[in-house]
Amino acid sequence: MFYLIVAYLAATAVTSAAGIAAILVGALPTWAAVLRIGLLCCLSGGIGGALYCIRAVYVNRSVHDRWSADWYCWYFLRPFASIICGGAGYLFLKAGLLVLDAGSKPGGSHIGYLAFAFIAGLNVDKFVSKIEDIAQTTWGIEKSRARQDMSKPAGTIEQSSGQAQDQGLSPRPTARNQALP
Repeated sequence: MFYLIVAYLAATAVTSAAGIAAILVGALPTWAAVLRIGLLCCLSGGIGGALYCIRAVYVNRSVHDRWSADWYCWYFLRPFASIICGGAGYLFLKAGLLVLDAGSKPGGSHIGYLAFAFIAGLNVDKFVSKIEDIAQTTWGIEKSRARQDMSKPAGTIEQSSGQAQDQGLSPRPTARNQALP
């Protein structure tokens, strides 16, 4: 399974990079031209996520020797979350809910969007937390239950009906939550 995960992550990174290259050389169909920057941001987020997962593979397999089958699903799903976060980052920047710099330059490039999308894909947890903060401040939307539980001190997680235990939010260290990528 280790080699399958490594091959999958490499393929994800290469496919995202190839997609960016194809878009930049003009291979995007004319009907999709309006989506150009958004697609580039999604792919940039995908590269960030693949990089994060590849780093997690060598850290957990080689450096700390804590490779666990419990995390296989994470290695397959995390790049998709990164692609989505890259696209969401673009939407939040475009909507003005996040700002890269104070002024816009006429004819400027979109490299800031791509860099932000890469970072959003690289660090999905922090990005989602920041978006939840913005949603709470702007629209009064409460943070997700998982985020609320994670913001509590370690010994205060309520374990009603075992849900927190099922979500890996147990305050007690377990084999599952010790081998974090």
